[in-house]
Amino acid sequence: MVGLSMGKRMGGPTKQSFLHGALILLVAVAIVKVIGALFKIPLNLIITPVGMGYFSTAYNLYNPIFSLATAGFPIAIARLVSENYARGRFRDIRQIHKVSIPIFLALGLLAFCLMFFGAKPYVSYATDSGDMNALPAIYLLSPAILFSSMVAIYRGYYEGLRNMYPTALSEVVEALFKLVLGLAGAYLVIQNGLNEYAASGTVYGIPVESVEYAKAAALPYAAAGAIFGVTVGSAFGFVFLWIYHKCNGDGITHEMLAGSPRPYPMKQTVVRLVRTAIPVALGALAVNLSSLVDTTFVQRRLRDIMSVHPEVLLQEYSGLLSEVVIQTDRVPTFLFGCYGNATTLFMLVPAITQAFGVSALPNVTTAWTTGDPKKIKNSIETVLRVVAMITIPAGLGLSVLSGPITQLLGYNEITGKILILLGLGAIFAATDTPINSMLQAVGRVDLPIKLLSVGLVIKVVLNYLLVGIPEINVMGAGIGTLVCYFFLTVFGLVLLCRETKIKLNWIGLFVKPFLSGGVCVLSAYLVQNYAAMLVDGRIATILALFVAVVVYGACMLWTRALQKSDILMLPKGQKIAKILENHGWIR
Repeated sequence: MVGLSMGKRMGGPTKQSFLHGALILLVAVAIVKVIGALFKIPLNLIITPVGMGYFSTAYNLYNPIFSLATAGFPIAIARLVSENYARGRFRDIRQIHKVSIPIFLALGLLAFCLMFFGAKPYVSYATDSGDMNALPAIYLLSPAILFSSMVAIYRGYYEGLRNMYPTALSEVVEALFKLVLGLAGAYLVIQNGLNEYAASGTVYGIPVESVEYAKAAALPYAAAGAIFGVTVGSAFGFVFLWIYHKCNGDGITHEMLAGSPRPYPMKQTVVRLVRTAIPVALGALAVNLSSLVDTTFVQRRLRDIMSVHPEVLLQEYSGLLSEVVIQTDRVPTFLFGCYGNATTLFMLVPAITQAFGVSALPNVTTAWTTGDPKKIKNSIETVLRVVAMITIPAGLGLSVLSGPITQLLGYNEITGKILILLGLGAIFAATDTPINSMLQAVGRVDLPIKLLSVGLVIKVVLNYLLVGIPEINVMGAGIGTLVCYFFLTVFGLVLLCRETKIKLNWIGLFVKPFLSGGVCVLSAYLVQNYAAMLVDGRIATILALFVAVVVYGACMLWTRALQKSDILMLPKGQKIAKILENHGWIR
């Protein structure tokens, strides 16, 4: 808020550098992820991995439908707003915002109808057993598509103006409502079901034979109660942004509008917006179809194993599956819930770099619009350098310390095994996000969708083949994810270099962070193993993670992986750079 007010006094909108904007979003991501942990960890205890399976099924249907309907438009809006700002076409910027509202409203309503009415046939196919227990969660989540569509208008608009505060604040608002209402909803539904069982021997009208079965019968409705918090959070996120826009505006002054050329015809603006958005939306759809592929094939293939070779799964996971899970034929749902928990941890890393992708798009777009090769190279290398510095140690840490981390967070051993693969996959998934943003920024919005289409085929084939092998089972989905994102990252980098005609400094960008990350992860592994002999395992894990951060920071400074230009883009960058220069830690 303060930043926007200062921008107005200076006669224009707040404009943040790449790292400044990314830092704002990173703070928001950190807050949202802490809130998310406070939501997901107790939620897993309340509704168990079976309930998390229903929860994940609803989310995995929601994401691709939302992406197909609207995900391309925030990026399209941000790109066109940034491009027009660089050219001084402020009337066009206002027109972009005006025409986006009816487009998003219509697409949001269509997406809501598709999810609501398509829920039953989808769940029937995905579970292959007539198990409709995920339906309540899907029905309650479907209105969130409409609210999220309206939220996307304002986020894309302000991101194009290089003002990341509205996006950051609205994300925190959404997360808080999800936390409070979601946990309360899940808990109250479970308690109400148990109270009904104690009074009449039924749970929501269904007779059950024990307290364990009573809780199992309440899980579909408890998952829906948790989802209710998500839907209400998205509604309040929209309300917050609408009020923010009404109170603060966009910082474009009357003088700026008066000196701006006449806007393009509204029809031309709509056409440009749609043409830019469609390939981006298809690319986002392909990304989210990855989770839909997991939902569709993992449970179905696990059910195939249970029908032919159930002894393999029951023996491999002996002691981790309760009698209720086995007797009610919910082993596939349980294992998918474990995979969903591992995916939640896996997504922590891409969530961080998504902030860099959002912040990078207007900056790289401006550099590309000016046509300065040196500026383009510096912009792209800055993004990749900072992203690699985060993704490589984070992904290696998740993989190497998967067991202790999942134990620390209260997840079971199955989740830890899956995270070994997904931790490595997180490195590539997190790097791929800003690469796609930069390809879109330089006008090649078609390339991410082409790459993602191939990657999706790879994932579908590997999921279907590997998950169906009894000895591999749910781990096959982790292998498919790792191979898919490895392909996307490598070929994305190749195409980015080809389109921009730049040669990257591979050693500075990737080798130094990899070596530093390897040293920090090895240190953490040794500390965790030795400390676990002396103190509680959870305390040992926290200590190991702290040591990893310190060792990694020291390695990065020793190898001088950071550049002065990176530091200068931070708030108070001049002072920070001077301190680091005095110690010879930057160049």
